[in-house]
Formats: sequence, structure tokens, C-alpha cells
Amino acid sequence: KNTTSTIITTTQVNVDALGQNIGFDAANEPGIAVNPLNANEIVIGWRQFDNVSSNFRQAGWAYTNDGGLTWTFPGVIEPGIFHSDPVVDFDRFGNFYYNSLTNITGAYTCKVFESTNGGVNWNAGIDAQGGDKQWMAIDRTLGVGSGNIYSFWTASSSSCPPYNFTRLTNSNGFFEPCITADGDPYWGTMAVNNSGDLFISSGGFLDSLIVIKSINAQIPGSTITWDTAVVFMDGNVSGFVPMNPVGILGQTNIDVDRSNGPGAGNVYLMASLQRISNFDPADVMFVRSTDGGVTWSNPIQINDDISSTNTNWFGTMSVAPNGRIDVIWLDTRDNPGLDNSALYYSYSTDQGNTWSINEKLSNSFDPHVGYPNQDKMGDYYDMVSDNIGAHLSWANTLNGEQDVYYSHIVPPIPININSITEDLSIAVYPNPSVGTFTVANTERHYQIEIYSLLGENIYLAASDNSKSTVDISTLNSGIYFMKVINKNGATHIKKIIKE
Repeated sequence: KNTTSTIITTTQVNVDALGQNIGFDAANEPGIAVNPLNANEIVIGWRQFDNVSSNFRQAGWAYTNDGGLTWTFPGVIEPGIFHSDPVVDFDRFGNFYYNSLTNITGAYTCKVFESTNGGVNWNAGIDAQGGDKQWMAIDRTLGVGSGNIYSFWTASSSSCPPYNFTRLTNSNGFFEPCITADGDPYWGTMAVNNSGDLFISSGGFLDSLIVIKSINAQIPGSTITWDTAVVFMDGNVSGFVPMNPVGILGQTNIDVDRSNGPGAGNVYLMASLQRISNFDPADVMFVRSTDGGVTWSNPIQINDDISSTNTNWFGTMSVAPNGRIDVIWLDTRDNPGLDNSALYYSYSTDQGNTWSINEKLSNSFDPHVGYPNQDKMGDYYDMVSDNIGAHLSWANTLNGEQDVYYSHIVPPIPININSITEDLSIAVYPNPSVGTFTVANTERHYQIEIYSLLGENIYLAASDNSKSTVDISTLNSGIYFMKVINKNGATHIKKIIKE
């Protein structure tokens, strides 16, 4: 296979009206949601500290309608009210939801806010029971549970002890009274497969994690039943680590393959774990289940550094609709003996059997810069994958303080080397951003295709000249991909940013 390099575009999210950094604040623990009907609409929510010397935090958010090129940060949801642990998700109609921890009643409870206009405005929110370290997932299937919202949290920090789970179904429109999700889940995420089955991941003990599954949580009015699996991962999630002193190495991540491909229905579990076998401070470990979570594979280490002293933390995973698995993490391999970390990326197109060579996607940064009176960068990053690439919300200190960033990560496109008999090079001028531009090729006969972020082919033309004019002036502002294919099948991919 011949591949091009991964493309990453990164933009700061917590900015002022001019798109500039705001000084003396802090932002971390970001969640992200992408409109499945229009990938140019994205919302990111985070813990907003208006003053870096204060521990008071609020529900910050920003939205974009041009694929993350520019961001609007209107302020916070419910100004002046404590909010934390933001979790952002979306339904199949493109509505956004923001689950946030608060303590209005004196106990940690949660509220879920909804936006029906791309994150520009939010409703007053509804009570979602809850407790510390909650997570949320939305059923985007066409089944009986379509539109259901599920939430779990840590039982030891519950507003309704000893319970740790609730759901909202379309039949009642409110979050039900708290119940118990078996297995005492904590520090985990959730996923819903194509059948509407619900999966919850959790920290575990010693060398294993926990996966909880329900096949009937989707049914309104049902008494929910659970199946629990102990999954060997050769490691455990840890808190109070040197690079994140009062935080954790990251959440456990669970996701499912919703494609119609060879991995359809697979369940994947990934986390940054302190290793048992080699005492590594943290590796990015991965397992899969091909039978709906009943049995699990042996663990695989995704980070390919050979040292057992580097820390690979904040591992985050998401699965694209076509089955590609994307994983990112923070990695100290470039700074031996220090906590300074860089963003790394790997992906798999064969259901996690093999993984791409790790790629460094950012400069290294000191995670100890800009603490908001609380010595951590939050406890997690968040990511959503589509068929083009991964949409990542993350925090770093590249700006000299703790800020939230959006990155769009597009993995290289594999090309069958047997189909390439000559080099393919193109030039694009004057500028695709204006909407009309010229493609100059080294030969006469070639084809031009343009795709949206959702992978939709929105432009197709053939040329028998060495120069061809392309007109995308009628398309909305945002990010697109141009694919030029010569007569022998050689392919060139170019990212286009239309203003």
C-alpha cells in the first residue's frame, strides 16, 4: 500500500468574538457532538473557569457551522451557576444535548440541555438525576428505543444513593427515577449498537475492566436487566498520576461497529491503563468482542513505542460508520523523564487486528501550565468519527495556558500500488476558498471528485485537457475533499477549505 500523510486541522475553540485567545481563563474536559446530517455543524462543551485562580467552573460551550474553521463562544449555559463534567451528544435528527453536573440542590445532580439550532441556543434543561462522573448516550437507531437518552454515574457520588443510572424515553419525555446498573460502573463511557443494545464500560480492578450490557433498556417502561463481563486488559485505570495530579489517566472507552462490513456488530473497548505485566505507567490497550460482549479477545497495545517508562494517557476512541477505528492519546515518548506530552494518533481498518504506525499530530506541551486552581486537565477528551475522519475535542497548553481545541483528523487513503504506473501531481490555483478554481494535471485524461465531510460525492467531472475549471461556488462554507484520479487509477487527495 502507498499512503499519504494524515491531515490534521486544529483550531482553538474558547476564543473571543475576533477569534483570539482569552487571557487568564482556563478550559478543560471537553465533549463534542457533530450533526450527522451536516458535519459542518459541531458543538463542543467544556468546564469553563473565567479566572484561572478560582476553582469555580461553569458550562462553557462553542459552536461552528463551517466545519470547525471558526468558532463562536457565546459564554456559558446558566451564568453564575456551578457546572462541571460536560458530556455532549446528538440525536439522529441533528439536535444537540449537553449533560452537565451541578449542585444547585446542595448535592451533585445533572441537567440535560437541548439545542435544536446547531448549538446557538439551549433550552432551560431538565433534571437528569445523576452524580459525579456521569456519562450520556443517545439511541440513534430506528428501533423501539430511538431517541432514548441514557446516563450513568459513579454510585459513590450519587444524588440518589446507591443508584447510578437513569434513562429518558420518548414515551415519557423525562428522566426516570434512579435505578442500579449492575457492576458498579465508574470512569466509563456508553454506546448503543444497531440493535438498540446499550453498553457501558467501567474501570475494574487489578488487570481487568468491566463491560455492562442491556438488551431491554431500549424498551419504554421495561424493568431493565443487565449482563456483566469482566474483561482482561493487562492493566487498570488509575487516578492521581504525575501529569494529571488530581485527575485520572482517562476514561474507559467503549464503542461499536455500526457498519455493514466484516466487523458489523463488533464491540470495542480501549483505555489508557497502568500495566500489570511490565509496570508501564500507561499504555493504550484495546480488546474486541465479536459476539455482542460475551467473550473478548486478548489485549493489544496500540502505542508502538518500545519503552516501558513512557506514559500514554487520555486515550480516546471512536468508530466511524464505515467501521474504521480511530484512537488518539497524549504521549510522553518525545520527552523522556518529563510529563510533557504530544497528541498521537493511530487507526485500524481491519476491526482492530492491526493498527497504523503511530503518528505525532502536535507539538509537545507541558500539562502543568495554567491549572485552574485544580491540578488537572480534566479527566477526558472526546471524539466523533465519520467516514472521512475523526472530530476531536481536546485540551492542551500550547498557547501557554489551558485551552480547548478542535482538531479534524483525516487518515491517509490507502492506494493499491499495482494500479499506479506513473506519478500523479496536480496544482490548484488561484484558491479553492473562492469557490472557482483551476486544476492543472500532468496529463490530459483524469477525473475530479469532491466529497463533503459526510463522504457524499457532490461533484464529479472528467477532463480531457491538462487544465480543468472547477466551480463549487454554490456550496456552503466548510471543509471538502477533492479527489483527482488519472487514467491508470493513481489518486491524489487535497483538502479544500471554502470560505
